[in-house]
Amino acid sequence: MRFFAALAIWLVAAALLAPVLLGWWAPPEAISDLARLLDDQLALTFTIIAIIFVISQAALGYAVLRFGRERAEPAAYFEKNDRWEMLWTTAASVLFLGLALMGYSAWAEVRFDSARVDRDADALQVEVVAQQFVWNFRYAGADGRFGPIDPKLIDDSIGNPVGVDRSHADGADDIISPRLVVPVNREVTLLLKSKDVLHNFFVPELRIKMDTVPGLVGRLPFKADKLGEYEIACSELCGLGHYRMRGYLEVVDEQRYKSWMMEQVSYLP
Repeated sequence: MRFFAALAIWLVAAALLAPVLLGWWAPPEAISDLARLLDDQLALTFTIIAIIFVISQAALGYAVLRFGRERAEPAAYFEKNDRWEMLWTTAASVLFLGLALMGYSAWAEVRFDSARVDRDADALQVEVVAQQFVWNFRYAGADGRFGPIDPKLIDDSIGNPVGVDRSHADGADDIISPRLVVPVNREVTLLLKSKDVLHNFFVPELRIKMDTVPGLVGRLPFKADKLGEYEIACSELCGLGHYRMRGYLEVVDEQRYKSWMMEQVSYLP
């Protein structure tokens, strides 16, 4: 019986590792340097964990196989061993702190580098306004300035879901779109807002996500380097229609972006 028990342990361990090793649970393709940096850090963490898991399960199976037979005398055991406890506690602490420090640069790039992005003259700022259950994206227009907003002017039926004051010079050319269109290889800073409840802006291919909080403005920088269309999901339970709250990020070349902006200008009231 001990042979079959050990074999079962090893087979279960192999079954748990197989999907990861064979790439069955692979994430979608990364489309930014930050996303690839996060993937590398995650791969390193999984590799270390997998090595520890294989060693521990191999040792467990061996222990069952070697010592699993019935004995006339009771098994020997130790109530405590300060040396071993200090050893594995120190090893675990070094391992976890080491992984945290190695991943800190990727984490900090999104949280603390937004000031650098804002100073970059080439950065494109787009306001993202979440509401149940749609995404609205506002571009500053040709003047490069967002116009003032007034909640009294909010009217979805006339294409003003964020309440832009069109009578103001800065707001006259503001563009509101249901799609987020950005040029490839260009710094973008998203200004995240919410009209009602908590939402969460999430693009799996960018490996970035951040809550949209009513009354606050979140800053989320990124630079996509691959053309294509990618889904924007809300990953915060925001109501009964949460499952259908989705938008699309379209990464295009510079010429296509300029053409798209001209198209949007032609739709302005």
